[in-house]
Amino acid sequence: MVRVDGKSENSLVKVRGVDKVYRRGSEDIHVLQGLNLDVDAGDFVAFMGPSGSGKTTLLNLLGGLDLPTRGTITVAGDEITSMSGTKLTAWRARHVGFVFQMYNLIPVMTAFQNVELPLLLTNLSKAQRRSHVETALEVVGLSDRMNHSPNQLSGGQEQRVGIARAIVADPTFLLCDEPTGDLDRKSADEVLNLLDRLSKEFKKTILMVTHDPLAATRADVTLHMDKGVLIDGAREGAIA
Repeated sequence: MVRVDGKSENSLVKVRGVDKVYRRGSEDIHVLQGLNLDVDAGDFVAFMGPSGSGKTTLLNLLGGLDLPTRGTITVAGDEITSMSGTKLTAWRARHVGFVFQMYNLIPVMTAFQNVELPLLLTNLSKAQRRSHVETALEVVGLSDRMNHSPNQLSGGQEQRVGIARAIVADPTFLLCDEPTGDLDRKSADEVLNLLDRLSKEFKKTILMVTHDPLAATRADVTLHMDKGVLIDGAREGAIA
């Protein structure tokens, strides 16, 4: 269940009264305004809205990449808005899997090495890391491409490597920022099928920003943002 009234106490993700204000010269730019949001474990949520509506800013706040001007964000019982930078870095490595529009793969590394990167921050042995990476690449259907470099892969395959990297440490949730924005329809559908499988089969909690209405239909709930405010849900009964 997804709520935007801030009244749930048992949700995996709890956003309470969040504002985000940027200073531009003498002007205050209010990007998010009084945001409340609750997301339960296993929910697949899509955020839609015009450019500049605050979607990516919200994703960055949820992932601990930025801090709100006011309000609190709690994930799995951890209030990330009060953490020090060091604690937040460790929390992010353990709990957040990021999927970006432009893949952000390192071109001189193989698919295997790119997926392994998050695990280098853990205490796993080399053998344990290999096992995790092989499992993640199997899940995304690229076991036979693990020794290929990004320039030997199609865009859709690169994005699937990006998803394997996001899930390799078994994070609490996935944050996907326009994951199909740079793909053709066929490759986009393959990536969306994978996200759908991660949600339904592996019970992953996924929060996805998208401009693509077809991508949004894959989510359990679609929320619309406008001028920093969550304004409604795209499906009847989607929001309690």
